[in-house]
Amino acid sequence: MLIHMGEKPYNCDICEKPYYCDICGKSFAGDLNPHKHIQSKEKPYHCDICGKSFSLNHLLAKHKHIHTGGKLYHCDICGKSFSQSDVLIKHKRNHTLISHKHIHTGEKPYHCDVCEKSFSRKGNLTTHKHIHAAKKP
Repeated sequence: MLIHMGEKPYNCDICEKPYYCDICGKSFAGDLNPHKHIQSKEKPYHCDICGKSFSLNHLLAKHKHIHTGGKLYHCDICGKSFSQSDVLIKHKRNHTLISHKHIHTGEKPYHCDVCEKSFSRKGNLTTHKHIHAAKKP
């Protein structure tokens, strides 16, 4: 309710400004405490495996995937797996650029194994394959 009324009850004890950090310019709709950990370089969360420290608990949890080998994030384009979602997002940007370049080069590296038709994007090949699947008795 306070947010919608424009009230800003939290102040940064570093800069004294409501909902505003003068270090990075970020505005907040809630408590600044998590932000202050980042800005003050305080890292109270420690990995019990390697000892690396983090400013926020969720960053520690994200880090622990590296040690467990848990690759929860999968690329739907090439099938490669990653332990962190942001790494997957960066990886997918490569596919986007590669696919875009195919438009300019005319390259069609994705071939249908049924009719040998070629496509510049894997998604188009996948959609095309549904035609063949629908024709089968």
